[in-house]
Amino acid sequence: MKRYLYALRYLVSIHLLGLLFFAAFRWILFLQGYDYLAGENLSFLTRAEAFVRGLWLDNVVACYIMILPLTVVSICALMGYYGRGLFRAVNIFFSLFYVLAFAISASDIPYFAYFFKHINASIFNWFGYTGTTLGLMFGEFSYIVAFVLFLALSVLFVYLAHLLRKRTSRDLQRIAAEKFHWRNEVLTLLASIVLIGGCLFGIRGRVGYNPIKVSAAYYCNNTFLNQLGVSPSFNLLRSWLEASKSENREIDLMDDREAIARVRQELHITDSLPDVSPIARRVENPGEPTRQNVVLVFMESMSAELMGHFGNPWHLTPFLDTLATKSLCFNRFFSAGTHTNHAIHSTLYSYPALMKRNSMKGAVIPFFAGLPTILQDNGYTTLFFMTHESQYDNMNGYLRTNGFDRIFAQEDYPREKVVNSFGVQDDFLYQYALPVLTQTAREGKPFFAALLSVSNHPPYVVPADFKARNKTDELRIVEFANHALQEFIEQARQEEWFDNTIFVFVGDHGKIVGTPRSDMPLSFNHVPLLIYAPSSIEPRQIDDLGGQTDIAPTLLGLLHIDYTNNGFGVDLLREKRPAVVFTSDDAIGCVNDSLFYIYKPKDNQEWLLSHKRAIEQSGGVTDESARQSLRDYSFSILQTAQYLMSNSLTGKYIGYQPR
Repeated sequence: MKRYLYALRYLVSIHLLGLLFFAAFRWILFLQGYDYLAGENLSFLTRAEAFVRGLWLDNVVACYIMILPLTVVSICALMGYYGRGLFRAVNIFFSLFYVLAFAISASDIPYFAYFFKHINASIFNWFGYTGTTLGLMFGEFSYIVAFVLFLALSVLFVYLAHLLRKRTSRDLQRIAAEKFHWRNEVLTLLASIVLIGGCLFGIRGRVGYNPIKVSAAYYCNNTFLNQLGVSPSFNLLRSWLEASKSENREIDLMDDREAIARVRQELHITDSLPDVSPIARRVENPGEPTRQNVVLVFMESMSAELMGHFGNPWHLTPFLDTLATKSLCFNRFFSAGTHTNHAIHSTLYSYPALMKRNSMKGAVIPFFAGLPTILQDNGYTTLFFMTHESQYDNMNGYLRTNGFDRIFAQEDYPREKVVNSFGVQDDFLYQYALPVLTQTAREGKPFFAALLSVSNHPPYVVPADFKARNKTDELRIVEFANHALQEFIEQARQEEWFDNTIFVFVGDHGKIVGTPRSDMPLSFNHVPLLIYAPSSIEPRQIDDLGGQTDIAPTLLGLLHIDYTNNGFGVDLLREKRPAVVFTSDDAIGCVNDSLFYIYKPKDNQEWLLSHKRAIEQSGGVTDESARQSLRDYSFSILQTAQYLMSNSLTGKYIGYQPR
């Protein structure tokens, strides 16, 4: 057993040594980017937390490197073998993989200085330009410094690892081979199981529904500190895995230049801001800013077809039905996609959903200018409330990077309130948010709060004491979600800030209601949008087309805020859309006043239906001109969105770095 302990001492020493060297690279990155903290009133503990979170992510990489040597040494220990050959092989393995990780960390230092983001899978695109890449590396002083740093630390690590191996070999030689004893074997086996299990847990990184993601490094409102905690090796691995997924492969619908030209024409862009992007334009809203608060509620799976206002006979949403008569009610409104991440991305930043792609979930978090960043720049406090873990769909990192001051998630709520894998129920979320909003209002600044509900998502948990009209959980949970919203508004009405607030209720996406009549059931994308402010907005029924990308421009128009629009939305109270594009995992849909176009890229299949036929029965429409028009409209928007995202043209302006 003593020999096994010496072997473990060697493995643990290498592990700690690796973490120390990773920390050294992070310290160098911190010194290089220290100017990003200028003018920030940040405590020592706030700055130090970046290193603590960095250690957390570095440990994931170290555990990946450790798992094989630990397993091999444990098996050999059970067989009684502690030969020099074993530790020489293990030492070579450690040296190779840690040197590789150090190469990534060293390369990350000049890469981060140039791009303000960590090294990621995009570097593999450079491999076809070996000469140019080598010229860049050895023709730029910062790259030479990074290369020398890599060599120095790598040589030092290999030397220290060699000393640790030699020490271990000497100690093992001094101990005679132990005779077989079942107690020692059992203890060795148990220790091996515990250590290998601990290493696997280190790879997973955390307890909870989701394994560790890059967003675990994000904890404050300074983007540099958030990114400082990211492990370059972990980031490169995760971005490569994300890039290799089928849903993240780039679409190829039409030529980029043709797509951009069509989008500029459709959005009537004549006076653009080319230094920002090909579609960026300045929007000036007449009047003085109202400084009203905004509360935006994403209603989980709330298809318009679930509401009595839209003809549902089951009396599921009496509160929302009444609210529809007291609000700006958009009757022909569509979600961008069929997942919550699509709704958040499109509603807040006015970008369409790109089919299966989760634009929030990449290891490299992009910068987006949108409703949160614009309101933040205009003095608003920005808050996001979700029911589940903040790492779900990478929300923590994505939202903190793109304009949210504070995030509230399952980690902040009492454990006894968590009812399933999606966290707390809607009623608790609203009850938790109310005092936070009240306290924020007392601080004297207007606020923007987004609340993400989840109860109307399987697995359904209907409170035992909730009295519903219907018998199935699928219908009763809709009644509960409606009731929770009613209580939220009734309680908010008692607060001083209520009369100075615009409330927005939108379905994040719909769900199948009734019998599907097409390959893209419209109930999955037809969602309600209600904008409610009894003290300032006259109720009106609006039958013009609209989509989630239009919410931000419409709200900014109501708030009379001037801004740069670098998205695909329009102010629905000032402009009319000729069509709306939306997607599902495998299809693209586009509707105009009377027709519904569907295209499946994988199969190269397309259909053109009338709205009535799409709802009531299958059947096609023969109108080649209309088909081509809707095809070009949808293709150009999606292709242009992909182009802007791929070329990092989605931020506020060139050189913009969020705080």
